[in-house]
Amino acid sequence: MDITECQEDNAMETTPDPVYDVAIIGGGSAGLSAALILARARRSVVVIDGGAPRNSPAAAAHGLLGQEGVNPLELLQRGREESTSYGARIVQTAVERASGAADDGFVLELDDDSTIHAGQLVIATGVRDELPSVSGLAERWGRDVVHCPYCHGWEIRDQRIGVLATGPMSAMQALLFHQWSENMTFFPNGLEFPAEQLEKLRALGIAIVPEEVGAVEVIDDHLAAAVMGDGKKIELDALAVPALTRARLVGLEGLGLDVEENAAGVALVTDPAGHTTVPGVWAAGNVVNAGLQVSESAANGARVAMTINTEMVFARADRATADIGRPVRA
Repeated sequence: MDITECQEDNAMETTPDPVYDVAIIGGGSAGLSAALILARARRSVVVIDGGAPRNSPAAAAHGLLGQEGVNPLELLQRGREESTSYGARIVQTAVERASGAADDGFVLELDDDSTIHAGQLVIATGVRDELPSVSGLAERWGRDVVHCPYCHGWEIRDQRIGVLATGPMSAMQALLFHQWSENMTFFPNGLEFPAEQLEKLRALGIAIVPEEVGAVEVIDDHLAAAVMGDGKKIELDALAVPALTRARLVGLEGLGLDVEENAAGVALVTDPAGHTTVPGVWAAGNVVNAGLQVSESAANGARVAMTINTEMVFARADRATADIGRPVRA
C-alpha cells in the first residue's frame, strides 16, 4: 500500500466525514501549489475548485520560466495531476457556506450538498475583475482587451494601443505600456488626473482623448477601434484596461475575514506569512495581491504552505512536551 492509500484509509476509518489537515479553497496556481507542498509534507489536503480561473480567456500564460506560452487551463490540469499524485484530493464545486474556528475546526458546506471538515483553511480564490461599462469590452477580455503589460505587452508590441482609465494609477500604467509601443492613446474616460502626469504622457507622444469611451468596435473578430460617446472612432489594435479587482469571497462571509481597499481594488488582509485576521485561516495568491503573476502566485502559495506545515510541526512538538509534564491519573 502506498502513502496515498494509507492517508485515505486513515482519514476514512476515523469518521464518515474525514477531517483534513488543510482545506484549500481555490484551484488556481496559488491553491494547487499550496496543495502540492502540503501533500508532499504528508498532510491530508483537499482543494475545493469552483472551476472559473481568472485567466481562462487567455490563450497563453507568459513570464513563467520553463512553461512560457503554456495554455492556462493546461497548466492547471498539470497542477491537479501533480498534487493528486501525492494524495491531495480535488473537489470540483464551490463553497456555499463556511463556518468554524481554529479550536474546533472549520466546516465548508459545498454546492453539491457535501460537507468538508478541516483543521485549517487556505483562501486562494483569486479576484474578480470589475470592467467599465463599455459595450463589447467584456467579450474581448484576455484577447485584445488586456490588463497587464508584462503579461501581454510582447504580443501587442508596436501596435496601436489604447489605455482606458479605470482608477488613479491608470496614467502611470499608460507609461508602462509605452515601453512596448510608441503608438499610444490614453482615454481618461471622465476621471481627473494630476497635470504633471498628463504632461509626462504628452512628452512621450501619447495622445490624450478627453471624450468618454462608449463601445469598442470589432471587425473580423479583431478589435478595430474605440468608439466615443459622440460616435467618433479612434482606431486601435489593442486596448489596455487596468481593471479594478475584488477578492472572491462568496460563501466565505461567515468566517469574518477582514478586507482592505487599495489602488487596485479590494484585497484580503494578511500578514507577510499569509495569516489572515482569523486564526487558522490563511490566504495566498491574487486574493491577497491582484498584481501577482502566475509564477508569483504559485510561489506565494508554496511559501504559505511551507509556513503552515512548519507551524503545525512546532505545535505538535509543543503538545508533546506539555503531555510529558502532565500528571497521570490513577
